[in-house]
Amino acid sequence: MPADRVLRIHAVHDLRVEEADAPDPGPGEVRVAMERGGICGSDLHYFHRGQAGASVLRAPMVLGHEASGRIEALGEGVAGLAVGDRVALDPSVPCGACRWCVRGLPNQCLRMKFLGSAMFHPHEDGAFRTRMTLAASRCVPMAVASAEEAACVEPLAVCLHAARRAPSLVGARVLVTGAGPIGALACAVARAAGAAEVVATDVAAAPLAVASAMGADLALDVSDPAALSPYGRDKGTFDVAFECSGAAAGLASAVRCVVPTGTIVQVGTAGELPVGIGSIVAKEIALLGSFRFFEEFALAARMIDCGRIDVTPILTATMPLADADAAFALAGDRSRAVKVQLALDS
Repeated sequence: MPADRVLRIHAVHDLRVEEADAPDPGPGEVRVAMERGGICGSDLHYFHRGQAGASVLRAPMVLGHEASGRIEALGEGVAGLAVGDRVALDPSVPCGACRWCVRGLPNQCLRMKFLGSAMFHPHEDGAFRTRMTLAASRCVPMAVASAEEAACVEPLAVCLHAARRAPSLVGARVLVTGAGPIGALACAVARAAGAAEVVATDVAAAPLAVASAMGADLALDVSDPAALSPYGRDKGTFDVAFECSGAAAGLASAVRCVVPTGTIVQVGTAGELPVGIGSIVAKEIALLGSFRFFEEFALAARMIDCGRIDVTPILTATMPLADADAAFALAGDRSRAVKVQLALDS
């Protein structure tokens, strides 16, 4: 059997495909022959800046937390999974004992183990590898979905959690600012949740086309600031906005265009953002944060597997692990790509 391989980042712009064994599964564990891994914004931040938010790369780390594969071996006591099953891998393991886990907020866990994260030291290695051994409880079976679709469960779970932070979307007019992978999936979630109208914004044509394919009624190029002007008149138009760009302009446009007593769910993260607090106060807007997910992971898997949400429009390209540098370059080019995946079985 050929040696297992991993994609490890050593420093900014220093990706290396290296050998690393996947051990035999112990009790309650499985070994997965990996198939696909999606390149996320946090992976790009580690690649270009050596950090993602407050998580700073201090040692070499295997990247990746959006992943799928097939069960290759079962450890003792594993039930509900079989060799050959395709699974989506849940990247998060909350401790279950800290004050936030006990309060039912596991996504806020103080000791969260999250695949491909440099939050703690030693870092938590990720899923960009040819084989991986992990707890069976982290594997959600996908009976119908392709490997590419199954690797989209994690970002869809992020959007489902964001939708749960908002009031009911049934009959709502919804704005989505930023039409990258999360923004495009947010359009699909809003549509599936019963929104009456979904408008997406971005400054690049490629993601706007994908947002339309994912359910946006209208996709506006806001490189022309006047594009959203009609929606800001008379104190706004939209009941709910999902701010997915992490950009100051995106949040400002949401504040302008949400109606009084409306809701903005901040999903995008890009450090500090200036906030027009006067307008938020005057319009009595609820500004809510949304961070990761927990129980939504299994829901996202079901929605993809049954065809309730079609994630294929966000998929730009699948590239071999050996071409990781080119894959990361493409993933970072918003004029050409929305979601780029690595073929971990290549």
